Amino acid sequence: MERRSLFTATAGAVALGSLAAAPAEARPSGGGAPVTSFNVISDIQGDLADLTVALKDIRATNPHGSGLAVAGDITPRGYDFEYAEVHKVMERGPRPREVAWAIGNHEFYVPKWADPKTLAQSTWPNGTTEDSLFRSFYRFAKRGKVYTETTFGGVPVLSIGTERYMHYHDPKLWDEVWLSDEQLTWIESRLRYWARRRRPVMVITHHPLPNTVSGTRNKLYLNDYLQADRLLGILGRHRDVFLFSGHTHWDLALSDWYVRRVVPGTANLDGFSVVNTGAVQTGYTDNGQGGESSVDGAFNQGLQVEVHRDRVVVRARDFASGRWLKQISVPLATHM
Repeated sequence: MERRSLFTATAGAVALGSLAAAPAEARPSGGGAPVTSFNVISDIQGDLADLTVALKDIRATNPHGSGLAVAGDITPRGYDFEYAEVHKVMERGPRPREVAWAIGNHEFYVPKWADPKTLAQSTWPNGTTEDSLFRSFYRFAKRGKVYTETTFGGVPVLSIGTERYMHYHDPKLWDEVWLSDEQLTWIESRLRYWARRRRPVMVITHHPLPNTVSGTRNKLYLNDYLQADRLLGILGRHRDVFLFSGHTHWDLALSDWYVRRVVPGTANLDGFSVVNTGAVQTGYTDNGQGGESSVDGAFNQGLQVEVHRDRVVVRARDFASGRWLKQISVPLATHM
């Protein structure tokens, strides 16, 4: 399988994670019980043992949580039997009340293999059709589109993602995200709908947008979206949007795990929230030379999100050690 400081508002993103660098045990969210709480993980990639650890930790720390969002790379390659193994672990539990699945690039890696034991990238796609890859995801996620909306305790959750695996369409491209006009129009309409109803919106996507959270100023992750400017223009109009992205596996201990992304021309000078999800399988960090290096030791990270009437609290969790890493409290522009 391939792997692929602080910033000013004029650069598009402001890193605010350092505002809550102290462990969450020392910084209780306070202010009464949340309206709802849920968890976010990503990049399972076949690490079912760590997925089990994460599910148990989530149940222990958030027993009344309303759902779990999984921001892509559910499987290592996208085989049906790999989806079935994830399903088995989820059913064994502890099972979340609701699950919102987003599609990741690893869901499209079957064509690199002649069979599950034989890597054959030189003969890509090895008889695998693009349509079959989407059908496998749809059967697992129990829906008929890449994008969908669900709710966690009354809070809207939009799962979005690529509608094409681009190497089937352009031999120069691989994992880049392609969003249809239909999906982009749908995202725009749902954000407007929920803004009128004074609700924050949680958006779950696998690939990170450029110049946002950890790793996204690295050349590895600058060009993941083919329509990045259009998507940023839609999200950037809404103060109370929270975008959760995975893919990089970059460590939640980094200061820019959370940022406000300001999009010029949107008339929203406060920007919107972007949060790194960490990863269940393997962690990475900046190598200081324009690339990345793996994090030593056990790595298994994710988020707990508490939605209050006047703010959203996001807490970074190390499932492997059972420690809270940090938290950020984000005031809402309009109270629920």
